[in-house]
Amino acid sequence: MNSSGVKLNRDFYERDDVVSISRQLIGKVLCTRIEGQCTAGMITETEAYCGRNDKACHANNGLRTSRTETMYGAGGHSYIYLCYGIHHLFNVVTNREDSADAVLIRSIEPVEGIKTILNRRNRIHMEPGVCNGPGKLTRALAITTSLDGTDLLGDCIWIEDRKKTFPDSVIAESARIGIDYAGDDASRPWRFYLKDTPWISRR
Repeated sequence: MNSSGVKLNRDFYERDDVVSISRQLIGKVLCTRIEGQCTAGMITETEAYCGRNDKACHANNGLRTSRTETMYGAGGHSYIYLCYGIHHLFNVVTNREDSADAVLIRSIEPVEGIKTILNRRNRIHMEPGVCNGPGKLTRALAITTSLDGTDLLGDCIWIEDRKKTFPDSVIAESARIGIDYAGDDASRPWRFYLKDTPWISRR
């Protein structure tokens, strides 16, 4: 992996403002080392979910199920769930224990392990369709629900700061995608993405 990157520490994740964390994850690099294969992609799109007063959140207002229990752990762990019985979606748990805040990583731009990513996605050429969606990026990085609860300070899945920052002018915010069931909460501008890149799920 790129030696210039610094792995995000627990303090980064355990802050209480999940929306701010979601914004700050843009430009960070999501890395995996699975079965000896190293892959990484720059995060280009995120969505914030709050465990309190957010009907779009799986754990809203204390809802605890076998699926959401991981969300109630300490910040800096993975919350990975199956969507539509097909897509493994990767989230970063934030805040302190019993808060149930999380950030969904929606899209990445591959930066390392390109050949491995293409093989996993059964593609020949790298293009945005390889990783421009939450289910696509997990296939590219070999992230599955078997890794739910993984400590992001370990050596399997982690996020690095490689000192690539973006001014507010190039980061857009919008309502989150696919949460019409959340009523008024669906309109919260808690999705963040880079404006000038094709590596996002929806503009």
